[in-house]
Amino acid sequence: SWYPVPSTECVPKDAISKSGRGVLMWHSHIQYERVGADVTMKCGSMDWDAAVTWTANGTDIDDSRLNGSYLVLRNVDLMQSGQYSCYEGSSWHLKYQTYLRVGTPPKEPVLMCRSNNYPKGFYCSWHLPSPTYIPNSFNISVIHGTREMVCEKDIFPKNRCHIRYLQLFSTVKYKVTLTVTNALGKNSTTLTFDEFTIVKPDPPENVVAKPVPNNPRRLEVAWQNPSSWPDPESFPLKFFLRYRPLILDQWQHVELSDGTSHTITDAYAGKEYIIQVAAKDNDIGTWSDWSVAVHATPWMEEPKHLTTEAQVTETTSTSTSSFMPPPTTKICDKGAVVGSGAVAVCWTAGLVLAAYGVLFI
Repeated sequence: SWYPVPSTECVPKDAISKSGRGVLMWHSHIQYERVGADVTMKCGSMDWDAAVTWTANGTDIDDSRLNGSYLVLRNVDLMQSGQYSCYEGSSWHLKYQTYLRVGTPPKEPVLMCRSNNYPKGFYCSWHLPSPTYIPNSFNISVIHGTREMVCEKDIFPKNRCHIRYLQLFSTVKYKVTLTVTNALGKNSTTLTFDEFTIVKPDPPENVVAKPVPNNPRRLEVAWQNPSSWPDPESFPLKFFLRYRPLILDQWQHVELSDGTSHTITDAYAGKEYIIQVAAKDNDIGTWSDWSVAVHATPWMEEPKHLTTEAQVTETTSTSTSSFMPPPTTKICDKGAVVGSGAVAVCWTAGLVLAAYGVLFI
């Protein structure tokens, strides 16, 4: 199947292309075809047996692809998208021109609805599980009971719209249907849900972790409520904290019913930790995604310079040796004679032969 769509541009009358071929005033068309299809193009009103020349993006197409004046493309793929033109054989007048767009019909779209600013409202966002390679249009309808609600489309991102709650704590279900359409087909999906089941806050913000002075096993963690949560006083959040040292894969968890801070008391001394926090309404909905991870290491005592006993002895010996007077000598009593004519010498501080030698009298 093909869908001719008038273009906003036209070829100027009597214009001459780079190849020197004259053209007539002509409105281009867009022809959509599925990947893998066989495509046949007619050369406008030309007879089947007329002499014609076909081009693709300005390049002549081999005659082997022609059936009379018809152009036949077998099992087309994405690379064959482009502008196709047919010229009359003798005059080189442009007789037909189309822009071929090869693509696929849409698969069932992925639809998600969530309230991150309860109780103001909720938003729905969508995307296709795979590209179609051709333009798609989306239509979304939101029904609450028997009442159809307006889903205001966001400028950015373009695949999202938001709905304001008209009635809080309603027990009536919401029904959201998304339909996607393109030139080759359409598809749709539907979600039905209660108001409270889609409540999911954004992650906590500005998470900070720091060591506690003089406490080698503690870390102080603080954070803020998500800025998108409009009324934390009336609709308080609870928090879920997880942490682990980088050297381990196992997380430790703490659930906190109130407050926006916590002190970890069982950290490993000197080990760097990774820490994240999640948030949830106290009563309804589901947990947020995890916050941006922060890193911190518990306090460690500054190492002190230690002097060993050997170093002390060596230092004392070295520093005092230059001030010690050499050992003094004392001649023994005259009666203490060793051998004939020999006098013995006594050293009062002991023998220091290596330093002072031996005194001969």
